[in-house]
Amino acid sequence: MQEKKLLTGNEAVARGAYEAGLLFASAYPGTPSTEILENLANFKDTLYSEWAPNEKVALEAAIGASLAGVRSLAAMKHVGVNVAADPLFTFAYTGVNGGCVLVSADDPGMHSSQNEQDNRNYAFAAKLLMLEPSDSQETKDFTKLAFELSEKFDTPVMLRLTTRICHSKSPVQLEGRQDAPVVPYVRNIEKYVATPANAIVMHEKLTERMAAMQAYANTAPVNRAEYNGLKTGVISAGAAYQYARDAFGDDASYLKLGMTHPMPMDLVREFASKVETLYVVEELDPYMETQIKAAGIACVGKALIPERGELNGRIVREAVFGEMPIAIHSEKTAVPRPPTLCAGCPHRGFFLALSKKKGVVITGDIGCYTLASSPPLSAMDSCFCMGGSISTGHGAAKAFALTGRPEKVVAVIGDSTFFHSGVTSLMDVVYNRGNSVSVILDNRITGMTGHQQNPGTGFTLMGEPAAEVDIPALCKAIGVEGSNIYLVNPLALDEVDAALEDALAKDEPTVIITRYPCILKKFSEEDRAEFDLSPKKCVISQEACRKCRMCVKTGCPSIRAAGAITIDAASCTGCGVCMQVCEFGAITAEG
Repeated sequence: MQEKKLLTGNEAVARGAYEAGLLFASAYPGTPSTEILENLANFKDTLYSEWAPNEKVALEAAIGASLAGVRSLAAMKHVGVNVAADPLFTFAYTGVNGGCVLVSADDPGMHSSQNEQDNRNYAFAAKLLMLEPSDSQETKDFTKLAFELSEKFDTPVMLRLTTRICHSKSPVQLEGRQDAPVVPYVRNIEKYVATPANAIVMHEKLTERMAAMQAYANTAPVNRAEYNGLKTGVISAGAAYQYARDAFGDDASYLKLGMTHPMPMDLVREFASKVETLYVVEELDPYMETQIKAAGIACVGKALIPERGELNGRIVREAVFGEMPIAIHSEKTAVPRPPTLCAGCPHRGFFLALSKKKGVVITGDIGCYTLASSPPLSAMDSCFCMGGSISTGHGAAKAFALTGRPEKVVAVIGDSTFFHSGVTSLMDVVYNRGNSVSVILDNRITGMTGHQQNPGTGFTLMGEPAAEVDIPALCKAIGVEGSNIYLVNPLALDEVDAALEDALAKDEPTVIITRYPCILKKFSEEDRAEFDLSPKKCVISQEACRKCRMCVKTGCPSIRAAGAITIDAASCTGCGVCMQVCEFGAITAEG
């Protein structure tokens, strides 16, 4: 008897890829896609998986594996596709050898992202075949189908997920692995070398493949009509299909699309001809609606359905039928706790010291430390994209100099993010004789996405020992003078302050590296040997406390200020930042 398990969508992708005979997978961690590679690593006896420094490298490695004749996969969150877009568009021209799947995990509602771009538009622009599952079973099945279609149509396939699909669970029928035959590598310059002369021919062949994929879309089993009443028809895909079913119920008919690029327009036209009113329910952009209307088919979509944010059945019902939901008391009174740096976070000490500097503009990056932008620290002025802080800071510093402004610029970036795309930004500062201060926050792990290894941790995704990037040596190799590189403990406030003062006083590129492990990290033997990680707790003497609230201003969630100021023993890690800011000696550490 075949086994059934409750799986998240991310787990289902990993399972489907395993069953499809995947041999190579690469990714850069990013919510909501991270767990795909973490689960693929569980099959390390059967297939190879790795963390790449960034999404472009991950896709390029998957392309190389495909070129060598094996089934490969690259996974990333939606903004990661921006980084990988350069090879992606050309890969659509060349086509594949072994089947290759790109998983794009979009984030409607921006649960953990700086934007909510709709990556279905990438499939349209790059001319990729795209599949959109609506539950975990489909996610597993569509992953397997994606490899088959990739090889059938000689194209990379985008598997487009959303946060709700990635992280929700539903039953999945498990099946055995079917090893895919390795496609022999044959040297083919005309197919794989994208010079202009070759690419002209490639583009013509891509147009032919698109026509073949369009014909397939109209007969594909993953695109199906579900006829009930003919008064109302709904076209939907992915998670939005579940919301549409919830909102319209069993009286409406549905055209559920599993393959949304190319759009099965003949199937859409047939379905539309049988219903009185046609609705298109989709999250974010009017991707399907625009194409349907361009084909001359009347439909109702974004005139009613919100174009921003994640949908659900309640939102769709309210938008279409004007039904206001009944709110229970707890929904009206609940006060969400804003996100904050964890108790004992090594970033807190650094940002506390930085927040006291006057005349400083702080350009930030993507990571846990972005929370330093919130009160009471308020120690960040901008944040755009992975790896953008150093180059943004460089441009700002040059502009301030050109306009005679006195501000100095401090750019902050995490260790994994520095490896992702910050190294080239620091090259820019050095090469163009900038004077911004670049701060690399090395907490010894990729913290924000759940503690994945990176080139600076000494281990691979599969748990094997690896060469560890020496960040100070890398900065020297780029051209930063050794005397302008500072290595500090971010929880030692005087040490941080001295480094900042010295770096800000210089008119040349400087780098401060804060080195201390994330407090939630599973400490390695190397961590315990290098850092004092012995258990400690901070306590406040109520007799000595003057209620000046300086400790409260550190933003530590362990410190409570309801009448008497206290420290929650259950969450305190004894980092000592509060003890250092207390001028009355009221706070002590107990080992």
